[in-house]
Amino acid sequence: MPKQHVQLTPTDRDTLTALITKGDQKARIYKRALGLLELDRGKTYTQVAQTLGMTGQTLSNWAKKYRTLGLDGLKDAPRPGRPVEMTGKQRAQITALACSTPRQAMADGRCASWRITAWHWAIVSISHTRMLKRV
Repeated sequence: MPKQHVQLTPTDRDTLTALITKGDQKARIYKRALGLLELDRGKTYTQVAQTLGMTGQTLSNWAKKYRTLGLDGLKDAPRPGRPVEMTGKQRAQITALACSTPRQAMADGRCASWRITAWHWAIVSISHTRMLKRV
């Protein structure tokens, strides 16, 4: 019988199984849940790490977090840095501007000239990309 690196409680096993079958979780949570389930089934760190495309150390860290925090160990820790200070209306305006053409932006009076439009277009594209990565 292979060594069980993580021993899940029946409730945790059911919760993780339901979590991965729903398919509406973030990829990180999905991979962590799948990794813990595979370790519970007796697979080695190396086998599971290769399957999930990560290092054995990362998997070991997840197992350690599960042992100490339970299923709460699957969640991401809060990230350092300044929180986003953008309202929903501002996000909508950036999205509308990013999805419009420079001519539309000039016609709507959002930009005064082609030079400003090009510069503004570049800034909006960068801001929109960053904003979407945070969402």
